[in-house]
Amino acid sequence: MEKAVIAMSGGVDSSVAAFLMHSSGFQCIGVTLKLFNGESSCCSLADVNDALAVAARLNMPHYVLNFTEYFKERVIDHFVESYRHGETPNPCIECNRSIKFETLLLRTAQLDFDYLVTGHYARIQKSKGRFLLKKAVDSNKDQSYVLYMMTQQQLASTHFPLGALKKPDVRDIAAAQGFVTAHKHDSQDICFVPDGNYADFIETYAGIRASPGDLLDDQGNVVGKHRGLIRYTIGQRRGIGYGFNEPRYVYAKDPLRNTLSIGPESALYTQSLVADRFNLIACEKLDQPIRVMVKTRYRQEEQPACMEQIAEDRIRIRFDQPQRAITAGQAAVCYDGDIVIGGGTICAVEKP
Repeated sequence: MEKAVIAMSGGVDSSVAAFLMHSSGFQCIGVTLKLFNGESSCCSLADVNDALAVAARLNMPHYVLNFTEYFKERVIDHFVESYRHGETPNPCIECNRSIKFETLLLRTAQLDFDYLVTGHYARIQKSKGRFLLKKAVDSNKDQSYVLYMMTQQQLASTHFPLGALKKPDVRDIAAAQGFVTAHKHDSQDICFVPDGNYADFIETYAGIRASPGDLLDDQGNVVGKHRGLIRYTIGQRRGIGYGFNEPRYVYAKDPLRNTLSIGPESALYTQSLVADRFNLIACEKLDQPIRVMVKTRYRQEEQPACMEQIAEDRIRIRFDQPQRAITAGQAAVCYDGDIVIGGGTICAVEKP
């Protein structure tokens, strides 16, 4: 009998993932990860109790694993340092990369279990000897964007049982099984910053006070002072702190000079980008440029572009049309239909 470790967050998705694997004949155990000490929108005592209740209903062993040190070093510290370097990171991607599909998957193997199972909405398919990552059937819930970093070995050892389901069906299954999580709301915030105030969190966590600096217009003229670069994101309009005759947007941050540049909306548009830490899934390497559809934010509509590999883990993407507010630190993920070609972290943007 094949054995599976179910990552159970205490939400409805992982609860149904557990049920589907258990009912398919797998020998299952549930694990809930303790990731953060302090106020959090996940891994609370209530979440642990909900996961335990679902596991008990399935007559399945359940354990809590303390991953707080791993999470601090690999996710929170990365988040803080990225912001301090003028980037806008996606900590959910880093959590998937370093915690779920590295550390937890390693723990799964150490326990002599065959698969790690999560409640992500995505699909894995083997084709011509290679594992492919594909979009979920439910386009409104598809999470392939935050899974682009998965390697062939990780994909081979992972199951996403919700990939072929739609969210209402998942809730119906949970309700039919009498799970306490059936009508539980989905978490929307970064788990360790539940109030959404990233700047205050960074200052408190790192023991720093963000330094004010020059606010520049699109001609390079000093027009005021900003309140610390960590308080601003590319594309931001409100909260700049000054009144202007026409709308002004944040379009660049320079951490070396500690300057914030603002300009008209036209200054936000970028024709191409470079992404590093690039992970190819659909093939080993790109021998020539290919046509792809690209997302540079989780909820963004895909955009047509040309993708070229320029180093082992670096690519350049040139869009057919300039794109608004492409941001360093976010992910660029490339698709061919519902197949994820690969993705990486945006490290440079190039103006048209």
